[in-house]
Amino acid sequence: MNILIAGATGNTGARLTRQLDEAGHHPIAMIRDGSDTSVLPQGVETRTADLTDLADNVCEGADVVIFAAGSGGDTSEEMTDKVDRDGAKALIDRAKAQGVQRFVMLSSIGAGDPDPDSDLAHYLKAKHAADEHLKASGLDYVILRPVALTEEDGNRNLTLGDDVDPEGKAHRGDVAAVLARAVDNDMLRNKVVELQSN
Repeated sequence: MNILIAGATGNTGARLTRQLDEAGHHPIAMIRDGSDTSVLPQGVETRTADLTDLADNVCEGADVVIFAAGSGGDTSEEMTDKVDRDGAKALIDRAKAQGVQRFVMLSSIGAGDPDPDSDLAHYLKAKHAADEHLKASGLDYVILRPVALTEEDGNRNLTLGDDVDPEGKAHRGDVAAVLARAVDNDMLRNKVVELQSN
């Protein structure tokens, strides 16, 4: 499958791009001008785009779109809104308009019901808005909500769903593996899935 990945050069996105490539898919890494593409597998197709100003045809030729981008923990609330909320919504709209089959969203634990007192309240509200926009879009979707991320690869020993400990950890390699599985797994279709690594 042709799979467009927003955030392909990020810590999770780079792992995801490699895993999709190794699985025989055709990943298309969405990159910004100046992105460090050295983290991507050799020969992977790239597509230059900016989530704050997306071209109408950004999803052209993609069977699946995965949103694994993020504004980062140190950005302003304005940039969080531009990338994590408005950028995600714009990508969903373009995916819908271009006949994409499925949209996979990397969200976050707590985005379903953001705690206004949380340090991450603004980020979670932005993620919540994007998730709700995706659910209402009519696209096939998978929304993945991992607990706190670590930089480890993990061993694919996972807990999914209601038994997830909100205080647990999710290794980025494990998260990437579930995102990769979500592109064509019917068990995950139109589901919101919480995840932690064991």
